[in-house]
Amino acid sequence: MVALITGIILILFTVFAALPPDLLGFGLGWGDDILLFLRGGAPIIAAFVGLVAVFIGIADLKDKAEAKKEEAAAKASESKPD
Repeated sequence: MVALITGIILILFTVFAALPPDLLGFGLGWGDDILLFLRGGAPIIAAFVGLVAVFIGIADLKDKAEAKKEEAAAKASESKPD
């Protein structure tokens, strides 16, 4: 419940901060600064997401190779007569 209230308060502050003061008579007018920050941060966020995707892809390939090895070992142990 506390997290929900905190989230609502932060969303309301974000809207208040982005509103230009001359539009409704209140607001901080940070809209241009917010857009500038988002435009500058988008390539950095994209690079981090891409890097994480590459690491996940490499781990997936390693897991598939390990699973094939285990499957081959299981088949080999089944086919061996004791």
